Amino acid sequence: MLTEEQIMIRDMARDYATTRLAPSAAAREKAGEIEPEVVSELAELGFLGMTVSPDWGGAGADYVAYALALMEIAAGDGSVSTLVSVHNAPVCTVLERFGTDDQRERWLRPLTEGAVGSFALTEPQAGSDASALKTRAARTNAGWRVNGAKQFISSARIGQTTVLFAVTDPDKGKKGISCFVTANAASGYDVVRIEQKLGQKASDSCALAFTDLDIPIDQLIGDEGQGYMIALSSLEAGRIGIAAQAVGLAQAAYERALAYAGDRSAFGGPIFDLQAVQFRLAEMATDLEASRQLVLNAATMKDRGEPCLKEACMAKLHAAQMAERVTSEAIQVLGGYGYLADYEIERMYRDQKVCQIYEGTNDIQKLIIARQIRPN
Repeated sequence: MLTEEQIMIRDMARDYATTRLAPSAAAREKAGEIEPEVVSELAELGFLGMTVSPDWGGAGADYVAYALALMEIAAGDGSVSTLVSVHNAPVCTVLERFGTDDQRERWLRPLTEGAVGSFALTEPQAGSDASALKTRAARTNAGWRVNGAKQFISSARIGQTTVLFAVTDPDKGKKGISCFVTANAASGYDVVRIEQKLGQKASDSCALAFTDLDIPIDQLIGDEGQGYMIALSSLEAGRIGIAAQAVGLAQAAYERALAYAGDRSAFGGPIFDLQAVQFRLAEMATDLEASRQLVLNAATMKDRGEPCLKEACMAKLHAAQMAERVTSEAIQVLGGYGYLADYEIERMYRDQKVCQIYEGTNDIQKLIIARQIRPN
């Protein structure tokens, strides 16, 4: 049973996604960027810093409300939902949980007010294996000097703040990785390439280069050597968010297919009356509901303070696989029209694919789940 606050947040997100995001999603994709006005509106509505305490400018919402809002935003535009997801978790969650009060005031509060955050962990040779970083942070009198490269970093082009990870002690392996926060405008921080992608084209995915990027001592998050632990700590919330995105994208495709099946006539009546179409839609609805409940279960456990890594991985795995099936089946319901850009489902089909890749691939989710259920 949802609370009044959760329902209010969900409905507010649905209204915004329906009236503002969905009508301009195709134009946003063609332009290859999210308008600054949209970012400002997201901040005004409280969708940037959703679970952040009001002490630091956040909405103070729980993770169930966060997941519900992400589902609705993703249904409106998958690209915008990625910005919101990455910005909230891991960026804001890391700063709130591990940052000092000074860091929260300087870096976190602006993120709740409309500045955009990025999370720079992945490197060209280090994706699923986050311990294999090559970016180095060498100690200086004033702090650290960072040199290296990052890959697939969301929102780095339009963002103002980046949480980044670099090796401070190569001899210590995972325990030699540290976490920092930096301004994207800092000298030595360069966006060297905007990737051309299959989907979510309005959300910029960037290749970054750090060349003698100086980071002052007060921009170390947590203690030196805690970076790997900090990165892993954000996975539960991050995976709940990606799972919610997948549900939202699939929901939008399903709703369009259902409406089309009721309107389209063939063989003397609406195609919904054909058993083959009914069965397809029935399976789509069932898959959707199963994923939705997995997401809400993981979010509820996180709100209770219970460990939910297994449940978050299950939600992401199931929802990501479901989204590919449901968006594909939605295209099939529309037939040739489903293949056309005018009917939008083809964009949703492309947008959902990355849900099987970022925040841990499907195979990584399976490995983690297997470890959690391993018999003694």
